[in-house]
Parts: sequence; C-alpha cells; structure tokens
Amino acid sequence: MTYEYDGKTEKEAIEKAARELGLDRDQFDVEILETQKNSLFKKGYVKIRVNPVDALDTAEESNDNFMPGRGDKIVADPLPQDEFETKLLGFIKTMVEKMGYEVRTEIVFREPQKIGVKMDSQYSSILIGRKGKNLDALQLLANIYAGRLGHEDVRIILDTENYRIRREESLVRLAYTTADKVHQTHNSILLEPMNPFERRLIHTTLNDIPDIDTKSEGDGLYKQVRVSYKGVC
Repeated sequence: MTYEYDGKTEKEAIEKAARELGLDRDQFDVEILETQKNSLFKKGYVKIRVNPVDALDTAEESNDNFMPGRGDKIVADPLPQDEFETKLLGFIKTMVEKMGYEVRTEIVFREPQKIGVKMDSQYSSILIGRKGKNLDALQLLANIYAGRLGHEDVRIILDTENYRIRREESLVRLAYTTADKVHQTHNSILLEPMNPFERRLIHTTLNDIPDIDTKSEGDGLYKQVRVSYKGVC
C-alpha cells in the first residue's frame, strides 16, 4: 500500500509521513511526485509517495531480509526437523535440478518465523546470477511454496557460497564510497537497481552521515537509490 504526503520541503513531507505512519526513515521508500520551489508569488511545495517496505506483499517480502537476525539465532541441525522442512528442502532441490543443476540443500539457521537454507552446488555462480537476481528468484519461489504449505508467516532465506554476507559487505562499501564522492562534488549519484533489503541497507548505512540524503526512485520491486548532497554549497 502506498501513501501520499506533502510539505513545504521534502524533509517536512518525509517527517510527516514517518510521524503519521509510525515508521523510521529507513522503513519506507520515498518517490518525489511533484516539486515547486519558492518564488515571489508561490510558496515552496513538495509532494511525495511513500511505500512502507513492510507493506510489500508476501511475495516481495521474501526478498526483504537476507541475513539472520542477531542475538536470537539458533545454530541449526542441518537435517529437516519436521514435514514442513522436509518438503521445503525437497522443493528447492527439485526446483534447481529441473533447471539442470545438481545441488544439496540443508538448514543453516532457525529463528522465530525465519529459516535459512544453504544450497551447495558446483554451479553456485549460475544459481546466484547477476547481482543475485537468480538467487532472489529462487528464494521468492521457495517463500511462495512455504505459503502454500500453510507457513506464509515464515520467511525462507536462501543462500549459496555465503553470497548474502558478501553482498551486504559490498553494499556497505558502495554506500560509503558513493557518499564520499557526493560530499566532494555536491552532485547526486543514482545507484543501480536494488531489491527492498539492499535499498534499506543503503538508507540505513548513510542515515547518520551529515549533509548526505538518500531516497528511492522508480517503480516495482527493483528501484534505485539516489544519494544527494543536502549541505550548503
């Protein structure tokens, strides 16, 4: 579900959205719909569209969290513990094998409403795909299947070759490098299309850096983050 807000400035509109929705800034994406600068006869005006990340539908939410949570993670027995886990591992294995690739699946962590599954395969690079899009697609199908088994409240996190961790570290480095360039040049930079979790990671990483602002642009699951300078030029 999306919401629209307006204000005299972009900051005011975003603060209004956060206050009325009861969300933190990194919990929603912002799309600028209309901007009107201050002039002699007209007051400044900004209209935004807000899309809470947690309000994405179930299919999209399966891509929303890569990494296991901190603190309450349970070191897992790799073998399935019940019928649901048995069917889930079997589905993932069958799905990949029908693509023409051998794979072995096992549980790597269990948390309340979250299960991590690792795929071991000599074809891991193909299963990951460019920027992890193949892995995201497989994870999406695994979550849809879990929902059909009556476990729509459980998120399935699919990984291979520790791609999720490596990707997260790469995005954090990208965020800091981009912020440094924007701070030096005062020019905004539009990053590559990313899924909801990746965008949230960029927003969160740069949230407390003075003079740097971020916002998501575009439609659909894969949007782009624009990193901008908000200091005095």
